Amino acid sequence: MGLVRLKVRELASEKGWTLKEVSERSGVIYSTVRHYARCPGVSTLDFISLHKLARTFDVMIEDLVEIVQE
Repeated sequence: MGLVRLKVRELASEKGWTLKEVSERSGVIYSTVRHYARCPGVSTLDFISLHKLARTFDVMIEDLVEIVQE
């Protein structure tokens, strides 16, 4: 099973948003946003949260996800 990293911190920084603001704007609970921002690689993701985050940042899901291990 591979690992992916979400570019939450980078995209939030580009927008000038805090992780709390990302949570409020996306509707994804703060602990999930913080986990995705801090974790160097996860093997499972909540697709609904992923979709909400991509919409919030106005990027495609492919632009939000980075494969760190196949």
